[in-house]
Amino acid sequence: MAAGRVVAGIGEGAAPTVGEARRLVVRALRAAGIENAGLDARLLLEGSVGERDLDPGRVLDSADLGKLADFVRRRLASEPVWRILGEREFWGLTFRLSPATLEPRPDSETIVEAALRQLGPRRDEPLSILDLGTGTGCLLVSLLSECRLATGLGIDLSEEACRMAAGNAASNGVAGRAAFRQGNWVDGLAGIYDVIVSNPPYIPASEIAGLSAEVREHDPLLALDGGPDGLTPYRVLARDVPRLLAPGGFIVFEIGAGQTSDVVSIMAAEGLELRALRHDLGGHERALIFAPA
Repeated sequence: MAAGRVVAGIGEGAAPTVGEARRLVVRALRAAGIENAGLDARLLLEGSVGERDLDPGRVLDSADLGKLADFVRRRLASEPVWRILGEREFWGLTFRLSPATLEPRPDSETIVEAALRQLGPRRDEPLSILDLGTGTGCLLVSLLSECRLATGLGIDLSEEACRMAAGNAASNGVAGRAAFRQGNWVDGLAGIYDVIVSNPPYIPASEIAGLSAEVREHDPLLALDGGPDGLTPYRVLARDVPRLLAPGGFIVFEIGAGQTSDVVSIMAAEGLELRALRHDLGGHERALIFAPA
């Protein structure tokens, strides 16, 4: 598809500079009602060229324009920028994405921060870490990057997600300390773990149809659907996780809006006590830390 057919002004006459192309892309995205049009335009331009911090005066060649046209077309069809680019930064590391993985989001960095704060000086010990519903592996890989003597296991129902997570562990230098396995939560797991982290599906099934197109059409349903009330995975994990915790171990859950009291009650019924609560950058309760009472 020619660039000019996607964004008016691009591909018409002389090849545009980076600055000119960015202005035209911003205009097209804003006209479509897309928020953060300026940031999206910059990221799509950088992705099409394969470089960051582009010189505004640089002239784009035909290959760059063709790729930019495809990127803009996909963004106008509500595909998220990071899906288009195929990767996203999380905890200062880069994670490749696939249709089988949830897109890592900054709010989930709260889980990593909470686990590290709870560990304190123990992060220098040879810990064992379990990540349930690993997706891209962002939680486990980020923790292993901070805990240099730790080893970890990531579990996901999707075999494709496990392959992607393994690749992300390799590209971020922790493959020798990380393993990934296809499975249904903790079924068949033995052994004990010092730290368990999980960002389970927590959207009530009836609310999924009302999510934004960026989420509804591009994040995997398996990573979104938390059952009728959004709490089904927490009930499953509350029953099974205590037997996997080492003495002094703890679990960190990500939760959705307004779920704190329900999740605390679910965990308490299985002998797990709330030890700490952490807020995300937006001030919302995001990470709950539990340990045996």
